Amino acid sequence: MFCEIKGIRIHYEIIGEGTPVVMLHGWGPDLRLMKGCMEPVFSGGHPGYMRIYPDFPGMGQSGKGDFITGSDALLEVILEFIDMVIPGKSFLLAGESYGGYIARGVIHKMRERVLGILLICPVADPVTQRENCPPHIVLERDERMFAGLSAEDREFFDGPDTVQTERVWNAYKEDVLPGLKTADYDFLNSHLGKRVPFSFDVDSPANRFDHPGLFIIGRQDCFVGYRDLWKIIENYPRASFVLLDKAGHNLQIEQDRLFRECVSEWITRTAEF
Repeated sequence: MFCEIKGIRIHYEIIGEGTPVVMLHGWGPDLRLMKGCMEPVFSGGHPGYMRIYPDFPGMGQSGKGDFITGSDALLEVILEFIDMVIPGKSFLLAGESYGGYIARGVIHKMRERVLGILLICPVADPVTQRENCPPHIVLERDERMFAGLSAEDREFFDGPDTVQTERVWNAYKEDVLPGLKTADYDFLNSHLGKRVPFSFDVDSPANRFDHPGLFIIGRQDCFVGYRDLWKIIENYPRASFVLLDKAGHNLQIEQDRLFRECVSEWITRTAEF
């Protein structure tokens, strides 16, 4: 499906009916990232939810706009998208990596409508994320499988993943890699990347969020790390903070069983709240 927001053609998919859940992917991939990890959770025992998967501008099948010169402008597009697709409705919110940063912006602007927050390897502080990350490390690799990849695929796969097995590769090439290969990096670098930090303090102590949350983070995540995220946990007094070993920036694939269990528990907590 497509809708038009501020002159940009936004691609999105909706699966199921019931309580809305807005899913925000990261920088580069497309909605397949969130579908790949979240649909098994909902189909595995959580009926009654409408899962809404948009493609960010310049990613997936969505268009782009010259006015998107940073996260503030992208956030305005996402807020209008939410109002167009589920006008006036309350919803659950999930964000991965950069989508986790934008999700906190949604809370800042629409706090009264958000029923719960799921943050998967989220960007904490865009300014310090790299300097506060652990170094890249590979804890498990199928050398034969890895050697059989093209040079391009090896470069994509090796960067974020600490577990490099055939199982992880098969999921990565279905859920993550297609978006990475089709993203408009000229637009991302020249426009969206002009000002990644919000113009406001999205993690100010005044932005306390009292509904159920889940931070699920990779101990070996060399893209966003975990140290900066612990600094904001007091803003989320009903949030679990799960730091998984043997997990990099694609922990939803590397630790898929633990990921599904943790997210399932979060969904249950939001329903009970």
